[in-house]
Order: sequence, then C-alpha cells, then structure tokens
Amino acid sequence: MSKPKVFHGTITALVTPLDEDRVDFDALGRHVERQIAAGVDGLVPCGTTGESPTLSHAEHDQVVEFVVRQTKGRVPVIAGAGSNSTAEAVRLARKAAETGADGVLVVNPYYNRPPQAGMERHFGAIAGAMDLPVMLYNIPGRTAVTLENTTIARLRERHSNITMVKHATGRVDDAAALASMSDIVILSGDDPITLPLMAIGAVGVVSVISNLAPRAMTRLTSAILSGDLAAGREAHKALWPLMSGLLGMQVNPIPIKTACAIRGWMSDSFRSPLCEMDADGKVALRKLLDRFPLD
Repeated sequence: MSKPKVFHGTITALVTPLDEDRVDFDALGRHVERQIAAGVDGLVPCGTTGESPTLSHAEHDQVVEFVVRQTKGRVPVIAGAGSNSTAEAVRLARKAAETGADGVLVVNPYYNRPPQAGMERHFGAIAGAMDLPVMLYNIPGRTAVTLENTTIARLRERHSNITMVKHATGRVDDAAALASMSDIVILSGDDPITLPLMAIGAVGVVSVISNLAPRAMTRLTSAILSGDLAAGREAHKALWPLMSGLLGMQVNPIPIKTACAIRGWMSDSFRSPLCEMDADGKVALRKLLDRFPLD
C-alpha cells in the first residue's frame, strides 16, 4: 500500500459567514486570512460547522472555490463533500478536485441509515471518483449511523486515497481500537478530547474552537506533535473552559458563529432552521468570552 497522504495539526472547520441570507464572502476572506496568520495547519470549508446542510449546491461549490482561491496554497484545503446520496457526494468530491482542493472530508450518510455494506460502497465510490485524499468523518451523534472500525479498516485497505478519519464518536477507547487494527490516520473530531486522542496516536484535530482561538489550539496540537506532553497538557488546561463551555451551550455552529460575531468578525446570521441565540444565551457567552482575551 502506498504511503498515506495526510494532514495534521490544527485544521479549522470554518464557519460560513452570512449577510442576512447570502454568503458574506468579504467576511469569509478575512476569516481565512485570520486563520492562516494564526498558524493553523489546514482549513475545512463546507463542513457541519460551515452550515453545509443548508447551503445550496451552487453556494457549496462557490464557498469551496473561494477558500481555495483565497488560501493560495498556503495551507491545505480539505473540502466538505458529504451527502446521504452517493451520487451527490461523488459530484461534490469531483467538483472539489476540479476546484483545486487538497482533499475531501466525507461524512457518514445521514438519515437513511445505510448498513455497513452500503456505507462501504458509498465511500468506495467517492474514493474511486477522483484522486484526492479522503478523510472519513465518523460522527454517529449527527448522522444516526456509526461507521464501524472494521469497515474503516477495510476501506483503508482497499482504497489507497482513503487515508484519514475525523474521529467524532466521543470515545477514546473506540479510537484506540481503530489504531490497533489499521494504519489509517486519526484526527480528533471533538475539541475537548483532542489531547487524549493525540496521546494514543491521533495527529491533530478538525477543530470548531480554532475559529475563535486558532493560536491556542495550534499550541496544543504543535506541542503534542513535537513530543512535549507537558506543554500539551498546559495548552489543554487553558482551552478547556472555553471548549467545554462554548460547545455545550447550543448545537454547533450556533455558539461558535455567535462568538465570532461578538468579536466583530462577522454577523450572527444563520441559515434556517438554525437561528440566533436568545438574549440570555448571548449574555452567558459574552461572560465566557470575557475570560478569554484575544490571542
């Protein structure tokens, strides 16, 4: 099997700024520049945090193309390309490749709850449709279906460009079991457990919090990748109140985009059926952010 092409470190799952109900490309461009200046290791446009379920197909393509163009090769761009339709996921992956993305992030098919054999065919079809590295995205809490470790291992064995998995089951033991049976590269999909996942071999995180605190999250992943566990623990301790507090307030991406709006970086507009935080929620979020000055 060929050596996997992988990404590592802090990879930000970008929010998608909106101006009322339109994508705010000016704010998105500034956000991309802020992330790169802070030293992140990659960007994911059009994931769950980017409100991909409610972007139109045209908007999805435009956001990916814009981020690729804005980034200019300075960091990898791993385009969200997931769907519960195999044909649509293949189209998104091919379009990402045409646009110049460096990889694709492909979530479990959601709602229709396919069996393992169906998911194996789904991801295999995507991997076979283009040559980009594929990052599987296993998040049963969102999709109502789990991509089992044995299925992940078979996909890695049979498709050389399925090289990574964004591991968001919330279970460290599950990631440890996967690492024991496959050479697929694991990245955390849960900010609060990035440290323990990296301690058992994950190489980074696809992060929500790094939209707000990219330098702080990069300090954590860089420390662990360099072998400095003590520094990694200190970075984790510093981030823990923000990670646990913000991500638990409401469903992602409502709190993170609202936090970015409080910082003055974009509006807190959402695409329905997501909606703005209520007044009490914003007060609580402001109090939390007051404890974490800009870094």
